[in-house]
Amino acid sequence: MTTTSKTKTEINKVETVIVGCGLMAREHIKKMLFQLDTTNISVVCEPSIEAYAETCKLFIDAGIKPPPNETNLDKLLATYGQNLQSAFIITPHSLHYSQTKKCLEAGLDVLLEKPMVMNAKEAQELVNTRNDTGKLLVVAFQGSLSPQIRKAVEMLKDGSMGKMLNIIGWTWQNWKSEKQGTWRMEPDLAGGGFFFDTGAHLLNTVADLGLEDYEEVCAWLDNRETKVDIVGAAMGKLKSGTMVSLTACGDAKEDCLSDIRVYCTNGIIRTGMWGERLEVQKGVDHFYPIQVPSSLGVWQQFLQVRSGIIANPSPPEIGLRMAKLWDAIKESSRQGGKPVRIQ
Repeated sequence: MTTTSKTKTEINKVETVIVGCGLMAREHIKKMLFQLDTTNISVVCEPSIEAYAETCKLFIDAGIKPPPNETNLDKLLATYGQNLQSAFIITPHSLHYSQTKKCLEAGLDVLLEKPMVMNAKEAQELVNTRNDTGKLLVVAFQGSLSPQIRKAVEMLKDGSMGKMLNIIGWTWQNWKSEKQGTWRMEPDLAGGGFFFDTGAHLLNTVADLGLEDYEEVCAWLDNRETKVDIVGAAMGKLKSGTMVSLTACGDAKEDCLSDIRVYCTNGIIRTGMWGERLEVQKGVDHFYPIQVPSSLGVWQQFLQVRSGIIANPSPPEIGLRMAKLWDAIKESSRQGGKPVRIQ
């Protein structure tokens, strides 16, 4: 991870807007309220009266006056935009593209909740908008943001692990029962089910570790009597020839776990989709841990990237790579698992 001579104390206080105040957003806000030396939440954008009321409670409990709420993002940017430097977008997946594009074009740096967008077309257009505006776009994937995944990528790039041959990843959760009745079960809002929600961490982290685009993918998705995928499996080949196998089960027992293994000619890397560990088996018959610095929260890392302290660990280029994979998974599944070539 690239660093500069700057320190955390040199991060200027950032005026930000929170777009979306649902359950996940409120978890982020709780942590941001402990970072008042670097962050001021100037305004929020939330159409739900109930969600805004719950958000206000967090500020009141912290002894802080709640920020105003402007439910229309266009109006918010016109009214407050000149005084804002950044936006944290935490809304249903289908809104990510349009909201991020508007914020970037309004001159704001953006931290965007996962998954980045719904498809590769939207992903490419956000990359273009980022380039055109010169603003910062960081995708809030804990895996790509973790020191564990950044170290694993470094090891795969520097040649110390040898040639990458296979990547195997899986995740499971009782997602089907947990998400009943929520927007995550609505395909127009969510863009997919378990494989594109919790499983998006798996798709993105493997896309990051793979270092390149996929050449060919075949996949199968099972909705299990719902509107979205609950169980899925995918196999793919990267442009270099590395073989990838992914499995996601969203109708499992109560818990959520993951495992990713990268098999190379000189050894094996073992990690998880959130970067929750980093272990290597190399020259011995067991895995041993690789020590890395403690992981920072997603907002802390966004501020460090914005201040030039670290390079962007989770840029939209990785999101584009993942979006191409997801498009291919859906298309192959629609064709009964027929291989799909990615242009």
